[in-house]
Amino acid sequence: MLLVLCCAAGFAAADEKNIMVTSGSDRAAPIAVVPFGWQGGTVLPDDIADIVSNDLRNSGFYEPLPRQNMISQPTQASEVIFRDWKALNAQYLMVGKIVPAGGRLQVSYTLFNVATEQPVLTGSVSGTTDQLRDMAHYISDQSFEKLTGIKGAFSTRMLYVTAERASVNNTRYTLQRSDYDGARAVTLLQSREPILSPSYAPDGKRIAYVSFEQKRPRIFVQNIDTGRREQITNFEGLNGAPAFSPDGRKLAMVLSKDGNAEIYVIDLASRQLTRVTNNPAIDTEPFWGKDGSTIYFTSDRGGKPQIYKTTVGSGNADRVTFIGNYNANPKLSADEKTLVMIHRQDGFTNFKVAAQDIQRGSVKILTDSSLDESPTVAPNGTMVIYATRQQGRGVLMLVSLNGRVRIPLPTAQGEVREPSWSPYLN
Repeated sequence: MLLVLCCAAGFAAADEKNIMVTSGSDRAAPIAVVPFGWQGGTVLPDDIADIVSNDLRNSGFYEPLPRQNMISQPTQASEVIFRDWKALNAQYLMVGKIVPAGGRLQVSYTLFNVATEQPVLTGSVSGTTDQLRDMAHYISDQSFEKLTGIKGAFSTRMLYVTAERASVNNTRYTLQRSDYDGARAVTLLQSREPILSPSYAPDGKRIAYVSFEQKRPRIFVQNIDTGRREQITNFEGLNGAPAFSPDGRKLAMVLSKDGNAEIYVIDLASRQLTRVTNNPAIDTEPFWGKDGSTIYFTSDRGGKPQIYKTTVGSGNADRVTFIGNYNANPKLSADEKTLVMIHRQDGFTNFKVAAQDIQRGSVKILTDSSLDESPTVAPNGTMVIYATRQQGRGVLMLVSLNGRVRIPLPTAQGEVREPSWSPYLN
């Protein structure tokens, strides 16, 4: 268990209000995260300052200062010489140190506003050596929320599927869970048959996915901690794209049991099945709105794949996307102001991740790759992870929603696909 203690400098709140960083600013705010001091005798397995620096960079809000450019490397407030950091145009500065304490590690840190030379946030967190990454992500979360007013999502997790082909008829599929940045991957399920569409329940304790282990697609729900699985569907034809409702009590899914791919909702307790769409077109890829009754989905009912939304029980559907000749796999930001999707512009063949402003209808392309699929959005709406191809291999990429950061994520060998971001876990 992590033990934490945080306090924000009360007099800093008014100062920060005037320089709050938002995704609408022209550039990321320069920040220096100095290597944390360490008073132990062995080399630690993880570099907390490096992890914090990467977290803040990945948000797209901050541009970390390279270590080689740092004039000094203080580890506590009394060692900070602010003119050094003003000379480097840093807006913020973080210093910290790690001290052994009764078989655990005590990490203390301070975040400064360089211009005012005042602390914005001070805190401490303790844990074991194996929890260094957890402590780093916690510090990132606290710092990000203090500076932006947006809850940090760096302590979240990610699901994804890998496919390793040993021979023509021998492929191993693995469902993995990792930190949001791809670190510390663990295996949740292995199969010789495909695994598709993993997704988290809102409680972060259960996942749903499609497995072909019975040679036909079937939807399962699995407890992450115990590994206990329950088969949810056994219908003829397609059983796919499971998505938990906001209260975790229902699953939206795609079934073709009546001859056509339609959106259905199943109550997990009673197993009562409700048909949501009824159209000769293919309706797929459901995603819930936070009201628990609205469902966004992909349909070609207009001739080409576009995104629609419907209210469960209404029988009606409204088209949401109008720019481009292909829009699919809808995902909403936490505030429901932005729709993230796979998008193709008129006259082009490349599929890219794009974000549509729900109110204005404007579309912004976020990626520079060409075969993008399966976008998944951080619970605070600041980052997107998606699957694409690099050098002939399926990989995962992270892009900030403001488009400033695009980086590949380290993952296991093989083809990597189907990412899904967890909800907040604390």
